[in-house]
Amino acid sequence: MFLEDDDLFGGTPEKKYFDILFNANRNLVDHYLTGNLEKIVAMEAMLEKYLELEDDEDMDLHIRRHVINNQEKIDELVKNLYIVDMGNILTQNE
Repeated sequence: MFLEDDDLFGGTPEKKYFDILFNANRNLVDHYLTGNLEKIVAMEAMLEKYLELEDDEDMDLHIRRHVINNQEKIDELVKNLYIVDMGNILTQNE
């Protein structure tokens, strides 16, 4: 697990990811973040259908519960996503 003071490639994957977002081409970042939000919305719709949630049920509660119950795996997947996303942004940045 990465600590905040790790110096792998200039810091943690999270810190480096945000450095890249803040310094990459603005149009590319806007496009990339919009695409990620579209994925989140689509996945929430799929999850809502899969769980057969009622209108009054809280989707965020189900998501938070899953994160808490699978924290270690979630942390690893987030770290990997930071790294993959950095590579994607850097290869497309002008």
